[in-house]
Amino acid sequence: MEMFQKVALVLTIIGAINWGLIGLLDFNLVEMITGGVDMIERIIYILVGIAGLANIMLLFYHYEPSK
Repeated sequence: MEMFQKVALVLTIIGAINWGLIGLLDFNLVEMITGGVDMIERIIYILVGIAGLANIMLLFYHYEPSK
C-alpha cells in the first residue's frame, strides 16, 4: 500500500503544479505534454483526481513508531 500512496502523492503534486501554472501563467502543462489529445488529457485528469481522493487516507493515518 505504501507504493500506491507514493504514486498517488506524486500524481497529486503534478496536478497541483499544473493548476498553479494555469492560475499564474495561463499555461496548461498537461495539454502541452499530450499535444492537445483530449482523451489522453482526460485520462491524466481522472488519474490525478483518483490520486487526490486516495491521499485523503493520509489525513486519517496514524503513525505509531515501533517500540
